Amino acid sequence: MKKLRQLLIFGLCLLTTVTLLSACTSHPKSAASSRVTITFWHGMTGPRKTALNKMIRDFNQSQSKYKVIGHSQGNSTALQQKITAAAKSKTLPTIAQTAYTNTPDYVKGGFVTSFDPYINKTELSDIYPAFLQSSKYQGKYYAMPFSKSVRVLFYNQDLLKQEGLSLPKTWMGIQKLGPQLKAKGITTIAFDQSYDAELDGLVRQSGASFFPRPNNKANIASKRALAATHIIWDMLQNGTAVTAGTDGYGSTKFLAGKTLFYSGSSAGISTMLASTPKGIHWRTAPLPSYQGKRATTIAGSDIVMFKSASTAQHKGGAAFVKFLLNKKQTIYWAEKTGYVPLVKSAQMDKGYQQYLAKNPTAKAAEQSLSFGFQDPAFLGYNQARLAMLKAISEMTANHVTPEKALPALQTQMEQIVKSAQ
Repeated sequence: MKKLRQLLIFGLCLLTTVTLLSACTSHPKSAASSRVTITFWHGMTGPRKTALNKMIRDFNQSQSKYKVIGHSQGNSTALQQKITAAAKSKTLPTIAQTAYTNTPDYVKGGFVTSFDPYINKTELSDIYPAFLQSSKYQGKYYAMPFSKSVRVLFYNQDLLKQEGLSLPKTWMGIQKLGPQLKAKGITTIAFDQSYDAELDGLVRQSGASFFPRPNNKANIASKRALAATHIIWDMLQNGTAVTAGTDGYGSTKFLAGKTLFYSGSSAGISTMLASTPKGIHWRTAPLPSYQGKRATTIAGSDIVMFKSASTAQHKGGAAFVKFLLNKKQTIYWAEKTGYVPLVKSAQMDKGYQQYLAKNPTAKAAEQSLSFGFQDPAFLGYNQARLAMLKAISEMTANHVTPEKALPALQTQMEQIVKSAQ
């Protein structure tokens, strides 16, 4: 009986100990678990994914209300396919990276929501106007700028010095160099597989516009647009300019020392620096002017927010976007990726100016932001762009004249815009 009593007492003590330990190890719900989860789909890989992941971690550590979880979808094409599929299956994330030109289709589909209730005008005042203009659709900010690049002129310093030339300031100046360089076996300028970005900029400089807007006819078949198109088309026809062809990017021929200039994206600078052969020295400059005007196309992506998320997630998604748009983060993003800073105050930042001094090839992109532009976003844009690329391909591969290609393209674009409404 005594032994039984001792066992009961021991068991009671053990139970009490376990209960006390459980009480000690059981905590109230942690701050981390009570955070609102923000899912973010993007198409960044490699060093850009690494840089983005750091910014996500920094945001998560900067506050205790939200937790952003980034999901790379491999590339932009795969990302857009997944967004389309998720919209149908109603499994969209909170926010996602996308081309701003997709916004009209998303709005029509009814699955994106505006940032307007969560971001005020003061918070937008530092962003470059060109970025904000493209982010706005039907009077609302359905997108916010994220990763942006501009077209710049790359030039071979060695060839420029060897030929005793100064850097041309105009497209006509580049065109005039053609015959003397060709006589020495040097191609004046290389373009990527398509020269759509350069042509878009030239037409804009002429006072015309490549893409029509609803209720506004295109004027790409005007005399001004035709004259601008001939700048590039004539050089391609006489062999003083070349497109990349199967190389994809004109940088291949440029880095091989076969061309004096290359017109390409500022986002490719880091890749070019890493692959430049010994003995080749190059720099960058803003694209030349045409008829006294300057313009360069801005490419890249924005961030959209989906209706299916909760109000709390919308607030968190907007908070994260504002974090990405602050001066410190956008400078970090620019330095690590080759994209341009999204805010004007970056130009005055001492640290960023020091970065530019050490990395002079990045200066041209920053200098080009004041005259950068983006195409208007409208229903049917993607089809219109495909039509534009096809027309350029016809002019390049089949030597179709601008006088034949552009009027046909204008008619086609107007039909696309009309049918998309």
